[in-house]
Amino acid sequence: MTDIVLMFEVHQPYRLRRNLHSILLEKALSGRLELKDLEDIVFDNELNRLVIERAANRCYVPATQIILENVKRYMGTSKEFKASFSISGVFIEQAEKWRPDVIDLFRKLAETGRIEFIEQTYYHSMAAFLPYYGFEELREQIREHRRIIEETIGFKPVSIENTEFTYNNDIACFFDSEGYKAVLTEGVDRVLGWRSPNYVYKALGCNIRVLTRNYRLSDDVGFRFSDKKWDQYPLTADKYASWLASTPGDVIFIAVDYETFGEHHWPETGIHEFLRWLPGEVLKYGHLYFSTPGEVVERHPVRDVIDVPPWSSISWADERDLSAWLGNEIQREAYNALAAIRPFIKAVNKPEITRLWKLLTISDHVYYMATKFGSIGEVHSYFSPYKNANIAYGLFMEALGVLVEAVRREIEVNRKNVLSRLVLPGNKAFHFTLPTGEHTGLVAHSIREFIEVIDKVPPESLLYHFNKGDIDAWLLNLFGLRDIVEELRRLRENIASYGELVPTLKKLLLEIIE
Repeated sequence: MTDIVLMFEVHQPYRLRRNLHSILLEKALSGRLELKDLEDIVFDNELNRLVIERAANRCYVPATQIILENVKRYMGTSKEFKASFSISGVFIEQAEKWRPDVIDLFRKLAETGRIEFIEQTYYHSMAAFLPYYGFEELREQIREHRRIIEETIGFKPVSIENTEFTYNNDIACFFDSEGYKAVLTEGVDRVLGWRSPNYVYKALGCNIRVLTRNYRLSDDVGFRFSDKKWDQYPLTADKYASWLASTPGDVIFIAVDYETFGEHHWPETGIHEFLRWLPGEVLKYGHLYFSTPGEVVERHPVRDVIDVPPWSSISWADERDLSAWLGNEIQREAYNALAAIRPFIKAVNKPEITRLWKLLTISDHVYYMATKFGSIGEVHSYFSPYKNANIAYGLFMEALGVLVEAVRREIEVNRKNVLSRLVLPGNKAFHFTLPTGEHTGLVAHSIREFIEVIDKVPPESLLYHFNKGDIDAWLLNLFGLRDIVEELRRLRENIASYGELVPTLKKLLLEIIE
């Protein structure tokens, strides 16, 4: 017996406005620039709507209707048709806004009880790879995704994929700690070695089950279906079913972008007919069954352990690594800049600002910045709404600048509350050292923590940092406290002893946050 697991990846990003600067300037000059307007200014919702409506007509509606018809056709038989969907939160938002009929179809699928909906990050982001905040942000986004899937589709996910099948041991065990039964990822040759992707595995260091995509059979549909130069063209449902039937293993995991069915391969290619007839052709084989990820990890035994260290993370894109999103200098610079302002976003704690930041975590923004060549570069160009990576980078940094300015204004208006909540990551924290350079082991991640730890700091360390201007630089560069820095400079000229310094410094800093 071999289980066929079909999974469809459903996602559309919010794309940035190409005329962002001119619209922002126009709003600013007119005096009509408000927080609630920022999202519409930054993102090109005319284009986003156009894409959703076009894809709905070509793919989402006809393909989902075909799947629903097949599910109903085989319901109650000894061999039923089942499938699974991984739908991003930002896709659901856009579909609810512009094509609610698509969401209605997904609800009907859920009602059959034969479709599994997979968890993913709400914003289809690379949250797990954010410096310092990866798993904290990842937890927020998968819980937000869980909420919208339960509320909108009526399904509670038990299986999960990290965005674009990105995976390593730490991510898998994090998902295990969150209570998921199965994690889905790519069947990467360098990871599997001599092993086949067509079995259930276990993550190293925890008990979560791992399903690995059979990328060859998946890409036969996802990439090669309409390629007339392919030696297997045309691909028909009966031919593909025969390939599945001759493939050994416990489970064959086929995962493709949902847009494969009508958008990437247009209806004229016969892709809808392929989808329509595939279930019947597969079920003609006595040993083939359709199943879902949550079912197969309970039905089949674990065959081995998958080991993917964090420094060798995998995905289903390009060279099966992270280079599609973090492979060049501008991609890493953009993502590091995004991560750097996260503590300020948290401290400001305004819904409009938080949402704008999270929308900028959408992985497509950095995907468009890839600078690759050949067939891989052509794929990036196909998906990108911009002419080149530099334009994508420039627009992203401009959008980030809008966000930074919004944060700066909020700090000006509500400085005490914001700065009292601001907690910095380790690389931005104040590390107390002795004049010899030896670390004291004392660290302050916030102004409040600085005040709390100051009594424990050796006198020579505090005096060293105070006289050297390190405290001034920290308060100015990280908190923008130019007025406090001026006070510290005057204090340096008038302070008589260490005994005066500690209480005076405490009082000065307490006035900032209380």
